Amino acid sequence: MTITVQHLANSVALVTLSAHASRNAFSLDSMKSMSDIFDDLLSDPSIRSIVMTGTGRFFCSGADIGAFASSIEDGSIAEMVGGLTSILHPMQLKIRASEKIFVVAINGAAAGGGLGIALCADYRVCEPNAKLAAAFFSLGLSPDGGTTWLLPRLVGTQRAKCFFFNNETWSGKQALEYGAVDELADSSVLLERAIEVAEKWGSWSVSSRRSTKQLIDASTSTFMETQLEFEKLLITNSSLAPDFAEGVSAFIEKRDPKFS
Repeated sequence: MTITVQHLANSVALVTLSAHASRNAFSLDSMKSMSDIFDDLLSDPSIRSIVMTGTGRFFCSGADIGAFASSIEDGSIAEMVGGLTSILHPMQLKIRASEKIFVVAINGAAAGGGLGIALCADYRVCEPNAKLAAAFFSLGLSPDGGTTWLLPRLVGTQRAKCFFFNNETWSGKQALEYGAVDELADSSVLLERAIEVAEKWGSWSVSSRRSTKQLIDASTSTFMETQLEFEKLLITNSSLAPDFAEGVSAFIEKRDPKFS
């Protein structure tokens, strides 16, 4: 599996899955490699945003079905599936909790756990003819990769249920209509547009980015009273950060802020 990382201007890191990796991204070894890469990027203070894309017809198609067959035959399938989710799920939680902005450029098929990674992003730019599929039901499996938590929050509970039970495949255009992606871009400008969003969203202060991500995720599972207390805690902490003083000074001086 080949995953390349490029450090671009304005503190953006570009993660690209090779054609082979995009087709069959998830073995235990490859999943560990991807997790290690994200661990490094998420802990790098020089990085403000991460953009991920695939190559060719695939963004990220999930696990290798042939490897599933081999594991069923030798009796190690539970260990394999449990191992994959034990790596993928913590990686997704770290992405959601991080102040780093995560943008995906969905160039092609996103399926299974690969769909989960796409849905985990803060912003999704999608090629109009890309395909989004869960594909779990075709294999007799229940969904994973956070898809049952992430998708209902984007498209609604019933739309998500229909997606899974009808074993649907959505085009980029359908995904935009339903709210599963944020915008469409032709392949010629797909990556450029994703990087533009990453630069813009990543330009805000650490406190603004981290706190807003946490608050929005928490908002769907807490009472309003609890949410207000969470907001109070985070905005008070944010007010003590140097970026707040910079924002106030920039407002008074009628200039753009320069956040650390």
